Amino acid sequence: MLSVNISKLCIAFGGNEVIKDLDLDVQEGEFLVLLGPSGCGKSTLLHSLAGLIEIGSGSIGIGGRDMTYAEPSERGIGMVFQSYALYPTMTVERNMSFGLRVAGLPKAEIERRVQRTARILQLEALLQRKPSQLSGGQRQRVAIGRALVREAGVFLFDEPLSNLDAKLRAELRRELKLLHKNLGSTMVYVTHDQVEAMTLATRIVIMRSGKVLQIGTPSEIYEKPQNLFVAGFIGAPSMNFVQGKLTANGTGEPTHFIGEALDLDVSGYAFATREQTQNVGRNVTLGFRPESITIHPEGVHTASVSLIEPMGSHHVAWLDFGQQSVSCIVPGELNFRIDESVHFSIDAAQVSLFAQDSEQRL
Repeated sequence: MLSVNISKLCIAFGGNEVIKDLDLDVQEGEFLVLLGPSGCGKSTLLHSLAGLIEIGSGSIGIGGRDMTYAEPSERGIGMVFQSYALYPTMTVERNMSFGLRVAGLPKAEIERRVQRTARILQLEALLQRKPSQLSGGQRQRVAIGRALVREAGVFLFDEPLSNLDAKLRAELRRELKLLHKNLGSTMVYVTHDQVEAMTLATRIVIMRSGKVLQIGTPSEIYEKPQNLFVAGFIGAPSMNFVQGKLTANGTGEPTHFIGEALDLDVSGYAFATREQTQNVGRNVTLGFRPESITIHPEGVHTASVSLIEPMGSHHVAWLDFGQQSVSCIVPGELNFRIDESVHFSIDAAQVSLFAQDSEQRL
């Protein structure tokens, strides 16, 4: 396993700056996921690590060695692409061993690596089949196996599950998680699917417009988003937002959020700075997750149920109060119907506050 260090990386295509002065450190043995909307630069960043595209400036280090301008074959990486890119006339065994044969490895070593990888990915019974005889999930496992046989220090995955159906994606997510657990290899994974990111990652890198907005564990990203974009991008349903102001008590410290039809005690909120008085009277956005709302008779707020979405183990209910619509997760059986008036409470310990002008977490 190897570490990856990126410093001041800039990449432009035809005058369009795709990656802008980006710094990123990938620790040995971690599963780092690059997450963001289409066009944010995550695949470009991954391809620059692989040496597949030319960078404008900055440096890339792999395993403590400067690999900024090294050839892909010199970088000690294995890569899995979005498309399977298997040779249709070759068997699974030949597809997996092709790169090793080109590199001139001894036949015995090639066989050892292929058999070991096939055992890990449960491909032993498929080694003599051709890609046309495999399912989509099996083909993607072969593509992963072709990277694993290189026994590289870093593995790069460019949205490898996006072409699969939902059931296969879930199955291969579990296999990739187990693969990382068993190998302990350094893995960098690109996706726009937040479920993949949350379930696979040791750490998540949220990207937007070629820049890193936040780096953290899945729980850090979910529970304490550092800006409004990250807060809205992570979560399904996404975080609820209400506009309002912060008011103060006698000491001049903010204690309440006042918005349309919503008054919430936020005196226990952990502000990022000690100078809390500067936030008094400030226009802010209150954010809270759907699971932070509880519908119960003693709730201090009143709303009308506009929509109910059955999700199997739980329901997603949409509540209208004032001009605002928010979602909440209701576990178990429902005791209300659409268009019925209900009372609800918001867990103030789980809210986030963002400045409306900068969109940064307070």
